[in-house]
Amino acid sequence: MKYIVTVNGKKFEVEVERVENGNGSKQANETSKKVSAEEIGKAVAGGIKISAPMPGKILAVNVQEGQKVKKGDVLFILEAMKMENEIMAPEDGTVEKVVVSKGAQVASGDILAILK
Repeated sequence: MKYIVTVNGKKFEVEVERVENGNGSKQANETSKKVSAEEIGKAVAGGIKISAPMPGKILAVNVQEGQKVKKGDVLFILEAMKMENEIMAPEDGTVEKVVVSKGAQVASGDILAILK
């Protein structure tokens, strides 16, 4: 399916493809990580949410839970509109929860990780 999407007044034509496995059901990305809403809710309380600034695909996860990070460290690489975007730590902290994994598709505003 093709759509026209307007971003900041500019129109882009995008094509969306549905991926199915052999039995016709929707196929989940094998590399995506399943995290319950309850787990995210617990981690968010008192933590700093690292969110996707735009929709795209996670190309790299450069942190692990429990890892200490400094302000400006690159936590994730997000591919959006054929460009690689670095998602950096907004301040010093410890990674409380990593919500996504390499290869995951994310929407704008999706939580990628929680820092404490």
